[in-house]
Amino acid sequence: MLDHVSIGVGDLKRSGKFYDATLKPLGYTRLSDADSALGYGEKGSFLWLLASKKAVKPDPASGLHFCFAARSRAGVDAFHAAALKNGGTDNGKPSLRADYGPNYYAAFVTDPDGYRIEAYCGK
Repeated sequence: MLDHVSIGVGDLKRSGKFYDATLKPLGYTRLSDADSALGYGEKGSFLWLLASKKAVKPDPASGLHFCFAARSRAGVDAFHAAALKNGGTDNGKPSLRADYGPNYYAAFVTDPDGYRIEAYCGK
């Protein structure tokens, strides 16, 4: 349904370091690198980070978050660890979420700009 998602970030270099490390365990890499935008994905750029002087302020109460597919539970664990090591904050340690489904294994973090992101594996 979606072709891509773009989010504004206050410091493109800092966000690039964070997303390079955090998305790598999920098999996603930086595919596009420009002065004002970075694109991430597997075969094509799905997530775009845009340098912004006036980024939308994330609101934890809004319900907005971005969920990335993981190939394995180990990938979810590595996503979480990389996020914390590279400027993210914990928003839900890796674990089964029985209230979401019997095989819903996920971790939640907040990126350096305050966006909530998740990695999920249904295996």
